[in-house]
Amino acid sequence: MSTDPSPIDRTTVLDVEGMTCSHCVSAVTKELEDVKDVSTVSVLLRNGGTSEVTVVSDAVLDQDALRAAVDEAGYTVTAIHVDN
Repeated sequence: MSTDPSPIDRTTVLDVEGMTCSHCVSAVTKELEDVKDVSTVSVLLRNGGTSEVTVVSDAVLDQDALRAAVDEAGYTVTAIHVDN
């Protein structure tokens, strides 16, 4: 019997303003996938509103790194919700 704990998927949801199209989704996804420990990124685009970006990881993510990645793509994180 292994004593190694199984990885636990952690979900972090970012509220992101300014996204309007598939290019926006692609830019944000690419930047977030480069953040350490991120395994998947999915986006619920709300054109003209606040989009919901879900980031899944095996570790607790650095919220400043997530904000910086979205900022690098040209958008703004208005809130971060962590579900551990």
